[in-house]
Amino acid sequence: MMRIITGSARGTRLKTLEGDNTRPTAERVKEAVFSMIQFEIEGRRILDLFAGSGQMGLEALSRGAERAVFVDSSREACDIIKYNISKTHFEKKSTVRCTDYAAYIRTAPGNEKFDIVFVDPPYDAHLAARALSKLASSDLLSDTAIIVMETGSEPDTEEYGQFEVSKTARYAKTTHITILRKKVADYE
Repeated sequence: MMRIITGSARGTRLKTLEGDNTRPTAERVKEAVFSMIQFEIEGRRILDLFAGSGQMGLEALSRGAERAVFVDSSREACDIIKYNISKTHFEKKSTVRCTDYAAYIRTAPGNEKFDIVFVDPPYDAHLAARALSKLASSDLLSDTAIIVMETGSEPDTEEYGQFEVSKTARYAKTTHITILRKKVADYE
């Protein structure tokens, strides 16, 4: 069973989906991700795409993020996310959207900008590049937004478009973490 590593909900055990349809981020990988972005969480707005159990967004809330939106297309996953939100007492800081990631990006109100986006699609679906492309053309990212992408293989750097790689890490043979930031315009 997974748990919240640190912060206000530290030690809270989280419920996960049964079966092979989801692949929760391993605790060791989650700890490494939050170590990479630890100084960028406080007071930030989180978008957790392909949220699964919601553990990444909930970990961010536990570490001081302002609010989180959890998006997953599975009704069962959404029910588990709601359960985990209740268990961690983050109801006032959380919104769950049970919809496809692309539909959410297309229809989300542009009045909310996100500072950190977790993109962790099923590894075999090759959705990370599509999600990045849709995020790039949306009005959902703050000027200083970072994207934390978890993929099963090392992504092709040409997939990044208007984003640049800030940090990368590899865990075991199947987990690649890529931290992306918006490219800064060159004003020479």
